[in-house]
Amino acid sequence: MTLDELVEQLRADFPKLTLEKSEHNFYSPTKKTVFYTGDIARLLHEIGHGILDHTDFTQDIELIHIERDAWEKARELAPNYGFKISDTTIETALDDYRDWLHARSTCPKCGQTGIQSIEQLNYHCLNCDAKWTNNDARSCGLKRRVIKKSPHRI
Repeated sequence: MTLDELVEQLRADFPKLTLEKSEHNFYSPTKKTVFYTGDIARLLHEIGHGILDHTDFTQDIELIHIERDAWEKARELAPNYGFKISDTTIETALDDYRDWLHARSTCPKCGQTGIQSIEQLNYHCLNCDAKWTNNDARSCGLKRRVIKKSPHRI
């Protein structure tokens, strides 16, 4: 099955989702639209987000759960369309998110790993007491902004 044939079949099988060719793979929950490139595994993954009705996440760690669920749905769908998604493909994709989460949680002052606040969703370093926020940075460069400088320690 070619990509074009797959897209037509997916449109028929999931009429509530819109599929649109793009330079990036992602799912827009507000538009119920899957944006796809030529990567069939990623297309099925984004379809998985749509089927599972994923919207957004609050805490960064929730992203791993959402992504894993969408990949599991993609793996489940793949044989229906004559494809197989390997564990390596899934783990490589999840590694990208793990790296993203690690970068967001790395203290911009001392380089240690911080923790995310449940209430404010900013980060706090247990080592130097710095606090920082991050931009979304899912499709652009990560920027961290310190909101509380560490006190001078004696």
